[in-house]
Amino acid sequence: MSLKSIARWGRTLILLLVVAALTLLATGWWWVQQPLTTTNEVVEVSIEAGQTPREVAREWVQAGVQTSPWLLYQWFRWSGQSKQIRAGSYELRTGSTPQDLLRMLVRGDESLATVKLIEGWTFKRFRQELAAADGLKQTIQTLSDDAVMMELGMPGVPAEGRFFPDTYSYAKGSTDIAVLRRALRAMDRQLNAAWAARGAEVPLKSPQDALILASIVEKETGHEADRGLIAGVFSNRLRIGMPLQTDPSVIYGLGEKFDGNLRKVDLQTDTPFNTYTRRGLPPTPIAMPGKAALMAAVQPNPTKALYFVAKGDGTSAFSATLSEHNRAVNQYQRKRP
Repeated sequence: MSLKSIARWGRTLILLLVVAALTLLATGWWWVQQPLTTTNEVVEVSIEAGQTPREVAREWVQAGVQTSPWLLYQWFRWSGQSKQIRAGSYELRTGSTPQDLLRMLVRGDESLATVKLIEGWTFKRFRQELAAADGLKQTIQTLSDDAVMMELGMPGVPAEGRFFPDTYSYAKGSTDIAVLRRALRAMDRQLNAAWAARGAEVPLKSPQDALILASIVEKETGHEADRGLIAGVFSNRLRIGMPLQTDPSVIYGLGEKFDGNLRKVDLQTDTPFNTYTRRGLPPTPIAMPGKAALMAAVQPNPTKALYFVAKGDGTSAFSATLSEHNRAVNQYQRKRP
């Protein structure tokens, strides 16, 4: 074969290779923009720190993305972004493309779940909700409340009342202690802000006192508009040394013994939380107060009332004297004129 023929064949081969490369490139670009087929509407994968791009591709295929793990890995590799894939918990929805998948992994657009912690819940109830939360890694199930507080860097501080009730978003795979840490910091911020805004005549000595009173106000409030007046009643009682006589505190002190029916003997049985037998605030909060209860505790409505009774419709009747209160009790509780 002549040199001229060899050169011609060489040019043809190069042309064929270029065409093949361009075809392959075009096919690859087409593929990364096509929706991936998945076994479920949502495919979930948790990527741990240190996993290789090849392992990440395999995880997605095993979870339900119906493609070749080798092909997916090649896309990660040839994109030039494979080393930018972030650890985390992710959700891929039907209709997503390989390009969408890689963009999500590189941005770290993790799938988020939420857990809602309600005003008036006890810490025990908080823990139950965290234990049932979707995708939340459980780390405190075997720990006592005191041990949990130690883990949070607050040894010796009672857990009750120390966590702010709110809706918390978290990446699936996060730990329960991480959510609690956020709730703890949120309560610190809310409590400090409330304490800084306290009224001059408030009969409270410390932020902890405000937290305790706020928890009582939270449990006693059936109607939002009554919250400030209820706080005013308790502030008046604290100011003159009158027992708070609040049933929710007695119930809290009974713990597991409470069967849903508060009896006269319960009010007469002394415990640290029995505000009928002991004056002043109970030793700890009795629930988790929200922002409105915190502010009511430090900025109670001015009132001469020392008593209140539930009217049966969520609101309360307030009285300045015992005789007025007894009439209200007869009217609203005993249904007597």
